[in-house]
Amino acid sequence: MTKRVLYPPIATGVILLASLSGLNAQQSPDEAISIGSDDIGGVVMSAKGPEAGVWVIAETADLPTKFAKIVVTDDSGRYVLPLLPKANYKVWVRGYGLVDSLPVQTTPGKIVNLTAVVAPNPRAAAEYYPAIYWFSMLRVPDKGEFPGTGPRGNGIPENMKSQGQWLHLLKTDSCWSCHQMGEKATREIPKTLGHFDSSTAAWTRRVLSGQAGNNMINGLAQLGPERAVPMFADWTDRIAAGELPPIPPRPQGVERNVVITEWDWADPKAYLHDEIATDKRNPTLNANGAIYGAAELSVDYLPVLDPVGAVTNQVRVPVRDPKTPSSANDKPPASSPYWGEEAIWHSQANVHNPMLDEKGRVWITSRIRPSENPSFCKEGSGNPSAVLFPLKTSGRQLAMYDPKTKQVTLINTCFGTHHLVFAGDANNTLWTSSGGGGGAVGWLNTKLFDETHDEEKSQGWTALVLDTNGNGKRDEYVEPDQPFDPTKDKRINAAFYGVAVSPVDGSIWGTVLGFPGAVVRLNPGPNPPASALAEIYELPWNNPNALVHGFSPRGLDVDRNGVVWTVIASGHLASFDRRKCKGPLNGPTATGQHCPEGWTLYQLPGPQLKGVTDPGSAEASYYDWVDQFDTLGLGANMPIATGNGNDALLALLPDTGKFVVLRVPYPMGFYAKGMDGRIDDPNAGWKGKGLWATYGTRTPFHAEGGKGTTSKVLHFQLRPDPLAH
Repeated sequence: MTKRVLYPPIATGVILLASLSGLNAQQSPDEAISIGSDDIGGVVMSAKGPEAGVWVIAETADLPTKFAKIVVTDDSGRYVLPLLPKANYKVWVRGYGLVDSLPVQTTPGKIVNLTAVVAPNPRAAAEYYPAIYWFSMLRVPDKGEFPGTGPRGNGIPENMKSQGQWLHLLKTDSCWSCHQMGEKATREIPKTLGHFDSSTAAWTRRVLSGQAGNNMINGLAQLGPERAVPMFADWTDRIAAGELPPIPPRPQGVERNVVITEWDWADPKAYLHDEIATDKRNPTLNANGAIYGAAELSVDYLPVLDPVGAVTNQVRVPVRDPKTPSSANDKPPASSPYWGEEAIWHSQANVHNPMLDEKGRVWITSRIRPSENPSFCKEGSGNPSAVLFPLKTSGRQLAMYDPKTKQVTLINTCFGTHHLVFAGDANNTLWTSSGGGGGAVGWLNTKLFDETHDEEKSQGWTALVLDTNGNGKRDEYVEPDQPFDPTKDKRINAAFYGVAVSPVDGSIWGTVLGFPGAVVRLNPGPNPPASALAEIYELPWNNPNALVHGFSPRGLDVDRNGVVWTVIASGHLASFDRRKCKGPLNGPTATGQHCPEGWTLYQLPGPQLKGVTDPGSAEASYYDWVDQFDTLGLGANMPIATGNGNDALLALLPDTGKFVVLRVPYPMGFYAKGMDGRIDDPNAGWKGKGLWATYGTRTPFHAEGGKGTTSKVLHFQLRPDPLAH
């Protein structure tokens, strides 16, 4: 490959030298910028001199789908955009304290020095800040307003006993579970919404907008509209009057080594939930292969990206019963500022979560029929699982797409499905969560299904039963609303939201939504429908024996040591290590708050909300994932949270408790609901591996660019230094 070497001039005319430290020390102090024929490099200068820690963005529409590459400048303002397909690019600079520079047209193999533009005032600079910084300006009810006194009192529902309980609805289990709060689309009242006498009236109207209007109304009802609507109105009023958020830091240290590649996929009316690139158990599977997405309630296809050719495609997802409900039936309560009266979502399949198996097939949680279960699921059936715990309905089932045959197979399950994950056992058992309802955990023996195609015999499910009599086996149990019986066990009325399998002992872990919420360990035993036993560990909330306090988990994963990692609404990434528990793990006292010592909380990056004095962040992370095989380059077993307000992925360095913020500056509004890591070439160093994610917001039209903006696939790679190519 032809290389060019740049000795960039600075104002005094001397050679610009590197001054990297820490993890960037691989760059020699006297090494100048060198580029190859597929790179663009140069130096970024402003009126203040070299600009360190700012982003250089290259974008093109010449490829089959829109493509962008993003890097960060080093201490001396130098950059290298590596591995660019042949095309015409526009290149510009974005950074905190700046406004976007004018794009420069260029092609790979060229040196392009860029002139950064210092922001003319703090307001102009703040337009580029991530959503969390604006959201942190929200002035929430203080602790003294709880418990609530109802609509005729302080407007907070009487069942809201604490500020934490209220915050979990504001964040993890309501608004933030669908889209950002604090991006330009929500921190301002759009003029297209109409004219209103007050901001309170405007907010009352805006939550009716579009097909999600009823969801927003229900969420607001839980918060108490009499208190919540004036709070949101005060927030947007203060912003309109000129109040500004805290200033975010520029990328530092290893954060400057990140290379982000983006491809457009799907369409402007579709939103993504998440994507899959490889087998979670074997990250070398599907090397350089297609990326598959799940479009949830928006459309009935899987978006597909070929990252090598920058080509997108679609896999249509059918249903078994034409009477299967569709999101097209959800009519907007009021018109949308973006789409008017149009119902833009039209999905029957409601595909939520994809996963690849050891053969490269794509398994998805997918609705194939109306909710009424077949007879083999119900009371009176001879199915072993139904005999013990009959199920009347399920909202979503399973499907599988085989890229070799191009066929989609639909699988009728009695249990509801939401997330799914493969165990490492001989049967390649596919475990599922139900999303918070149903009270059962289900699985599919995929080996048996491949051999027999018998969907009834290949599936099973179990209730969640605690060993409260402490005899080490599952016995008859009392129901959740019945008192303890010292001779019996007890069923808990809970269901998994996130789900993961421990590589240490094969136990299944799940999160239980709500307040304070919990993680549950399920030991399947030799005959899971009859032998499975659960253990429940609540988040340490108002526990006098706890050194840390937090609440309300959502996603989770398990590392290779069996430690569980979950993101929680108090603004933390939390770990739970069962090995640290001092007391009995079963028996009459093992009902949730019996192992506070197992929990460790790491405060997520970003400022805290106004009115909240407890430790934590305004961040409301949706999910997390453990990089068990070092596919990014920060080390094996690295937990990474989705930074849904930070426009980022947040990688924790457990030894230091510090986060590496993998921020996505363009387009603003990056909001992920999942990720995975793949190794395409184990001999290619950083260039042969990386993390994959997608814009997972339900409102892609809220992102930078507005209506017409589509979801994007992202590839995160970590170089040894900011100039490596």
